[in-house]
Amino acid sequence: MILDKIEKLLEEVKGLNASTPEEIEALRLKYLSKKGEISSLMADFRNVPAEQKKEVGIKINELKQTALERINSLREQCETNEAKNDDLDLTRTPYPIKFGTRHPLTIVKNEIIDIFSRMGFTLADGPEVEDDLHVFTKMNFAADHPARDMQDTFFVETNPNDVTKNIILRSHTSSVQARVMETTQPPIRVICPGRVYRNEAITARAHCFFHQIEGLYIDKNVSFTDLKQVLLTFARELFGPDTKIRLRPSYFPFTEPSAEMDISCHICGGKGCGFCKHTGWVEILGCGMVDPNVLELCGIDSKIYSGYAFGLGVERITNLKYQVSDLRLFSENDVRFLHEFDAAN
Repeated sequence: MILDKIEKLLEEVKGLNASTPEEIEALRLKYLSKKGEISSLMADFRNVPAEQKKEVGIKINELKQTALERINSLREQCETNEAKNDDLDLTRTPYPIKFGTRHPLTIVKNEIIDIFSRMGFTLADGPEVEDDLHVFTKMNFAADHPARDMQDTFFVETNPNDVTKNIILRSHTSSVQARVMETTQPPIRVICPGRVYRNEAITARAHCFFHQIEGLYIDKNVSFTDLKQVLLTFARELFGPDTKIRLRPSYFPFTEPSAEMDISCHICGGKGCGFCKHTGWVEILGCGMVDPNVLELCGIDSKIYSGYAFGLGVERITNLKYQVSDLRLFSENDVRFLHEFDAAN
């Protein structure tokens, strides 16, 4: 009698059909679960006469295997059909969300990096939380230099016994230059983009954090003429081929001689306007020949090698290119302001 029941179930299993995952799961529970048809047969197996146990056991195993294969086959067929009918396009723009754009500072930063990369400069990076040794000491700042004061620098930890061990938020990316010179022998040609911090009141013209890109080139027989030509090429690539530059003497602890660089106003072409305060010139960066003391402090022989360095503010350049009136707009994340740069991306 049990053999007749097995044969009947075997015919049922061979003809099983289902079109949804729910229906397939119902069939699995009906035949293969602990309370299903096949499990009940296993419970009746103990009452089978000894001489029939082998035959009945083989039949039950055949039924179980057939049911498992049939249900798995239905499941695979269902998954295949779902895949064919799936109209989800993962490449489609999410509606109604529009495509975003790069931040204006990122647009300008990438443009500057691209210009210097084509002139052979490579990227260098370093920590924003730095020690005084790399931010100031190796850049030839005196121990009592005003830049070290709490009024200008954010201090994380102070060491009253050794100023070089003070932990601070870097106030310029020159610390990256120091780390590169410590670990690399010339020739060195790097640019160091990054965020810097200074303890300043936040206004339309100043912020407590901003972005810099500094450059460093060290090799044998490097001259101020090399620096001037690189900066002229940079200015013309960024602001246009008719751009002129001028270098005014200045002072920085880490360069000697030092200079401020102006470009001819790209608004009025150097004729004079409100943007350039009717001078025809706009200041964009500081530069100079690397002070020999800096080279020696970083482990480079100043009698063999010389070099130049320059630094510019990304916000400053972005203001010049797009005439943004308020520096705070760059970090307020006002979508209306950011959408003005969609076409510049």
